[in-house]
Parts: sequence; C-alpha cells; structure tokens
Amino acid sequence: MTVSDAQQIRNVALVGHQGSGKTALTEAMLHTSGALSRVGSVSEGTTQSDHHASEKERQMSIFATLLHTSWDGKKINLLDTPGYPDFASEVIASMRVADTALYVVDARSGVEVGTEMAWSYGEQTATPSLFVLNHIDQAGADFRGIVDEIADRFGRGATVVQLPAGEGTRTLVDVLHMRQLYYPEGETEPEVQPINDAFEDEARALHETLVEDIAASSDRLMETYFEQGELTENQLRNGLRKAMIDRALYPVFVTSATEKLGVSRLLDFIGSVCPSPASRRVETESGPDLTADPDDTPVAFVYRTMAQEHVGEYAFVRVMDGTLQSGEDLENARTGATERVGQIYELNGEARNHVPRLIAGDLGALVKLEDTTTNDTLRAPNSDVVLPSIQFPAPRYRMAVQPVQEGQEDKLARGLHQITDEDPSLAFHHNALLNQLTLSGVGEMHLQIAKSRLERQAGVEVTFVEPRISYREAIQNRATAEYRHKKQSGGAGEFADISMLVEPLDGAFDPPDAIDVRNENMVETDWNAQVHFVDAIVGGVIDMNTFFSSIQKGVLDTMEEGPVAGFPIGDVRIVIHDGDMHPVDSNEAAFKQAAFECFRRAFQEAGPVLLEPIHEVTITTPDDYTGDIVSDLNTRRGRVQGIDTQGTLQKITAEVPKAALHQYSTTLRSLTQGRGLHHTRFSHYEEMPDYVQEEVMEKTTASAAT
Repeated sequence: MTVSDAQQIRNVALVGHQGSGKTALTEAMLHTSGALSRVGSVSEGTTQSDHHASEKERQMSIFATLLHTSWDGKKINLLDTPGYPDFASEVIASMRVADTALYVVDARSGVEVGTEMAWSYGEQTATPSLFVLNHIDQAGADFRGIVDEIADRFGRGATVVQLPAGEGTRTLVDVLHMRQLYYPEGETEPEVQPINDAFEDEARALHETLVEDIAASSDRLMETYFEQGELTENQLRNGLRKAMIDRALYPVFVTSATEKLGVSRLLDFIGSVCPSPASRRVETESGPDLTADPDDTPVAFVYRTMAQEHVGEYAFVRVMDGTLQSGEDLENARTGATERVGQIYELNGEARNHVPRLIAGDLGALVKLEDTTTNDTLRAPNSDVVLPSIQFPAPRYRMAVQPVQEGQEDKLARGLHQITDEDPSLAFHHNALLNQLTLSGVGEMHLQIAKSRLERQAGVEVTFVEPRISYREAIQNRATAEYRHKKQSGGAGEFADISMLVEPLDGAFDPPDAIDVRNENMVETDWNAQVHFVDAIVGGVIDMNTFFSSIQKGVLDTMEEGPVAGFPIGDVRIVIHDGDMHPVDSNEAAFKQAAFECFRRAFQEAGPVLLEPIHEVTITTPDDYTGDIVSDLNTRRGRVQGIDTQGTLQKITAEVPKAALHQYSTTLRSLTQGRGLHHTRFSHYEEMPDYVQEEVMEKTTASAAT
C-alpha cells in the first residue's frame, strides 16, 4: 500500500510469552486483511513469520519478523517477536520502533514471565500498549481472572473493551460500541447482534467503567462527561488514543487467532485508535524532537541487521523523519561516511516488495549498505541528528568456541564479527593468555542459535566447551634465592649471578637492614598485575644501567607462566640486592636467564598459592524464590553481601567464584521459573580453598598430559 502521510501508518509489535499465539495471531491478521490467501501453521513451518531454518526446526519464533498489511485505509506494520527470554534483544529492538505494543496473553495460562519481561521493556521505551487475551474459545480460558491479574501486575490502567459471551462460544461483546459480535465458523467478519440479556448488565457496567477511565485521562473530557453524562464516539476514540500514548490506559481485547475470532475488530481498533507515528514525538541526542513529517530532511534509524541468503545484508530501518528515497546519499552519523541508498523493500517475512521510497514513520529494509549496522543513524549530509542507541541486554551465558576442523580459525573470526554485528547482545572475546575464544549471549538457547548461524552464514562448524578460568599464582611470604648462570662452549661464554628477594605486593616496601634501595620501577603486565622492581645493588657488583631491563624481562617471562601450575603470577615485589658479573662473558641473555631461574626458585620458597577470580553477582527475583537462590549460592561457595527490597522484587548481592558461575543463567531460570535475572562483574582475586586448589592442579596436570 502506498502511503503519503504518517497518519496512515500503524506500527505494532506483538509481544508476550512463548506459546501465547503471537505468530498465529499475526497470520490471522494478515489473512483477515487479505494479505494472505492461506493461513500457515507453526507446527508445519509454513507461517509467514517463522521463515528462518532455525525457526522451522524448533517450531518457535527466534527473530523479530517485519510484516505489513492494509486495513481501512491504513498501512499496518506488524513485528512478530519471539517470546523465549534468550531473544529479548529482538523484542527490545521492536519496541523501539513500534508505536503500539500488543501483549498477547494465553487466556488459559494468564500472565507469564515472558509477558512480565516484555512489559518491563515497554516501560523503558514508554510504548503505548494493549492486551489481547488469545485462545478465548478454549476450555480453561479465564477472562475475568486474567483481567484482574493484568491489573494486579501492571497497574489499574487495564480497561476492558471486549468480553467473551460465554465459555467456548464464538460470540464477543464489544463494550466500547455496546454490541454483540458473532463470528460464524470459517468467516472473518462478524454478524452484529443485540447484546444477550445474560451479559447486558455486565456489558453496561464495563462500558461505564471504560468511558469513565477515558474521561479521567483528560480534564477536558472529564468536564464534558460531567456536563453531558456521555462522550461521543469520536471523543472516546481520541481520548483512548491519548490515554494509550500517556500509558494511562491499556485496552483489553479477546481473540481466538486460530478461529479468526475477534481479529477483524482488533484490526479496526488498531487502525482507528492506536497511535500513528505522527502522534508520537521521537527524542534525539542532539537537538529537538522529530515529528514524523514526510517533508522534512530524512532521518532513519537502523534497529537491526541480518544477512539474508541470496540477497545480502538487510538493514531494517524506521524512517523517523522526512522521506527516504532510493538513490539518495545519506550520512552515517557514527562513521561520518556516505551511504548510497539502493533498493528499498517492504517485507512480509521472507517475501519482499521493492518500493521507491519510505516516508516518515514507515518501516522497511535497505540492502547493500557499505558500513552500517544496528543502532546507526542515517541522516541528510548537512544534518547533525543522532538518535539514541537501543540498550540491549548484557550477555550472561559464556562458552569457549572453536572450529571443528583445523585451519578454519579465520573463517570463524569473520563469522563471529558478522553475527555480533547483527545481534549486539552477542559478544566474543579472545584471551591471548589462555589462547581461548569465547562467545557470550543471553542464554544457552541464544548460543545454540548463534552456532547454527555460524554454520549457515559463515560455513564453519563449531563446538562449544567449558571456558577455562584465568587463575592467578601468588605468594604469601617473603623469600630469597640465588642463581648463577654460567655457560662455556669453547668461545665466548655466558655468566650472570643474581640474588633476589620476593614478597607479596602489599603496601610500601619495608626493606631488611642489609638492603639499601637505590632505584624503583613499577610495571603493569598484560594481565593487569603490578610488579614492583627494586634495585638494591651496592658497589656495582651488577651494572644495572646495562642489565636491569634484561633482569625485568627474565622475571616477566617467568610470571606469564607461573611455576606452580602455569598460570600468570599476580602482584609481587622483586628486589635485586646482590650478584656478580664477568667483564667478558656477562651479557643481556645471561642475566635474563639468571633472573628467570632465580625468580622461580624464590617464588617457590615464598608460600605459593593459587588465586581465583571472584565476581560480584546481582540477582533480581520475586521474593518467593529468594530462599532457593541463597541456598544455591551457598553450594557455589558464594557469600551473600545483602538482600534489598525493590518494589515487588528482591535484589540479592553476592560474591561468587567465577568458576562456580558456569551456566548459572540456566540454573537461575530453573529456580525462578524464568523470572529471575542476574548480572555479574569482576570484583577481585582471592586465595582459593586447599581442596579447590588441589582439584585445579589435578585438572591442569591432566590437561597438560594430553
């Protein structure tokens, strides 16, 4: 459909718990509006939304799918989002570009964790919202109980627009217009009927409540309502739209997506009441808000990118202002580079339709952009507009990743760059010290999908293994050692003699009486350890101007792979206090080797121990699960630092060894029925218990043997 005014556009994101029927409702809306001639099936993998191979294999939505249709002169863009928590970034990105969030709730199950999570994202983006109770015709559907539950969980803004006329029937009562709608089997349009006597009183009471709710959202409407005792249909429509924009009211509808029950009325409401892009201002980081005027200079926001087979990389955009034309040049606000807008597409899942332009408020996809990725702002060359970035969830689940076939490391690296550019909630990191590449995501399923994408998009088969932990070696005491390096091989020899004191780096140096500090140097290693080198050579027994740097190199080489278990050594102080040199045979290589061996000997005499990284873990959970979480933390050697109340939730702060946090997101999800979230950050290193150190040593020895 060609549109020329943002008032004609509706952008709607379908969100909610997995299995609530979002994809089925999307199919029903497309079919009812004539965009589809045949309704697809999730179980058969034939829906317009779930067209990716991973979605068909798992029979679930994984990516947010852009679709569109037209209804009563309006273009309706639909974003069908996944309900599984691991794919929250898809929901968040969709919320950012939608003007209405349509929360699909299974009328048999009520408000579930996916609904709660999506609601929290909607609060962050201030997205106008409505609720649809789906499967209303099924046994066990509890309309009134779920309406109460919505009000309890999300506030008293929930206001009923429809109710079912009896359990398992094909009849709805439209409270707003005070009429009954009967949907004959196989039909998408209802027969309008008078309200059955059995529901007349309830419908009248709900109508009055709805009108009062709308009137209460505006002082002017309230005055009109008091004066006239009623509001016109136009006043109700405009008042409800404003109340939705202000997030004061959340209309409640009922549907049966599989039976097309209530779908046409829902489309009516989206077209006539839900906000258009023109009714909501878009905030910028760099100046005034944008107003979705097609005649302004163009500004577009890239809310996601994804490679598409046989097409290339799609940049999914919402045009925030102006009109986006094929063939024009825009500036990428992040890079400053010019991007030529090539082909522009409207999408219906995998199906695409080339269009010459997109106006302010519309959604579409661009292809073959040179260097544009998620969160980028595309703007006119003379513009300074920058749109705020989407804040994606931080990764919580980490695995080491390696190619199954040797020699594919470069291909793996390219693939990781591509999938993390497309999905900013994925992150990869190469640890040179551990020689380990890790991939992090929101959860286990998230990484499994990433693995499938690497295989399909990059052509590299990978395997996941448990990440190695970056332990540290340290000492507890002060110790001294001597080492003489002497080598004769017929020609020039090698000679270096060093006496060294080592101790933990804990406060200022308190030298023994026999040591006179002459020079000091603090070095930070690649693994963020502090090394305090002290020159205490007296009488020139070692030419420290010549050999001090070689001694430092020898010590640092030892520290990179410590003598206890091969882990890097932590903070330490090294004092060079005596030694000897030869006028001919002493050289830098000799003193480097002597320092290497002397430090090893001193370190082993100074009470060496292994240190483990400790992370600060913050867990947010409903109070019902606090006891189970604390008990589980105790089994992980965690130390609870505090429990604070935040509204209806509890915030648990604990210090936990990093080694005990492997796959913790999966455990927490199980403990809290998916309602708990956690964040971690590195805190410090500390000595591990003897029995844990023995286990690490055994594992390290076994690994070295293989």
